[in-house]
Amino acid sequence: MKNYYETLGITKNATAEEIKKAYRKQALKYHPDKNPGDKTSEAKFKEVSEAYEALSDENKRKIYDQYGEDGLKGAAGMGGMGGGGGFSSMEEALRTFMGAFGGGMGGGQQGGSIFDSFFGSDSSSDEASFRQGASKKVNITVSFEEAITGVDKEILLTNYAICPTCSGSGAKSSKFIKTCPTCNGSGQLYQTRGFFSMSTTCSNCRGEGKIITNPCTECSGIGKIRKKQKVKIHIPAGVDNEMRLKMTGYGDAGDMGAPAGDLYVYISVSPSDTFSRDGDDVLIDIPLTFTEATLGCKKDIPTPLAKTYKINIPEGTQNGKTFRISNLGFPNVHGSGKGDLLVNIQVETPVNLSVKQKSLLEEFQKLETEENHPRRKNFFHKVKDFFAGN
Repeated sequence: MKNYYETLGITKNATAEEIKKAYRKQALKYHPDKNPGDKTSEAKFKEVSEAYEALSDENKRKIYDQYGEDGLKGAAGMGGMGGGGGFSSMEEALRTFMGAFGGGMGGGQQGGSIFDSFFGSDSSSDEASFRQGASKKVNITVSFEEAITGVDKEILLTNYAICPTCSGSGAKSSKFIKTCPTCNGSGQLYQTRGFFSMSTTCSNCRGEGKIITNPCTECSGIGKIRKKQKVKIHIPAGVDNEMRLKMTGYGDAGDMGAPAGDLYVYISVSPSDTFSRDGDDVLIDIPLTFTEATLGCKKDIPTPLAKTYKINIPEGTQNGKTFRISNLGFPNVHGSGKGDLLVNIQVETPVNLSVKQKSLLEEFQKLETEENHPRRKNFFHKVKDFFAGN
């Protein structure tokens, strides 16, 4: 009695994927093309194919597990279950082989050609039917302020749309859609060469399995027409430069009812004359006079949303000091919080002084002490210690 599990080198608890993987390994090892003229390999190839034929089908596997090989023979006699009787011809074994490498889990399925995967050809790329429509790309520029608040933009897009006259069929009416006589509706042509069966896309129907005898006059049988349409695009708050939005289904219509392509929107954000950006934070430089920074002051700071925010500048504020104002930056585009407004102080040295201003500063300079300039004092002490150490 044959043990199909041992033949494939797997356990009785093997999953469908493990069964398929084991068969592929064995079948490639014993394939006649790799072992020309070797009768032992040919017999082994038939044997592993027979085992896979039985175990890859859920119903057959249940019968085999309960009744063994004889159970499959009985089922074959009563209802054409197949398997269990041994493969009498190489053609049967090769059909199972094509089914396993063409993507079907059930033995003997011919859902794809072996040459798509085993010999590396790409006949699937020639298939015209059921292709998704082409995707589109547009560039949209928004202002700095629009990027903060979000905005709706409307564009004019030219796409291939489903023909309204034939509803995408390409025919003047349904009675003019006929089964392709060349491939009998399969979309594939099969040729047998020795041990192998090859499949190619039917050139008469281009793989669609149907032909149109009287095409639609509006779309000339294509099933699609070029159409201009207005598309509203919502730009979410918080977008940044070079971000990409995807609008599903706004590309060209697909073939034969396949999904439409997508629209990819590439965002450009115009720079602001007042603000800059760091992630979700907004940055602004505020110039202060020498006296404002020294004595302290209050300032109305502009914010990105055209409002002002009063900030208290303490006395003795140094150049480059940054004040953080919470939640006045960009909202996070993914919805996780909001950035801050960072106010960077720029103390401006006065120029074009009058004689009186210079005189007053000279008097002030005479009154200055080291305690008025702690950073300067600390720096020169470090310099003095450096030279003392050398």
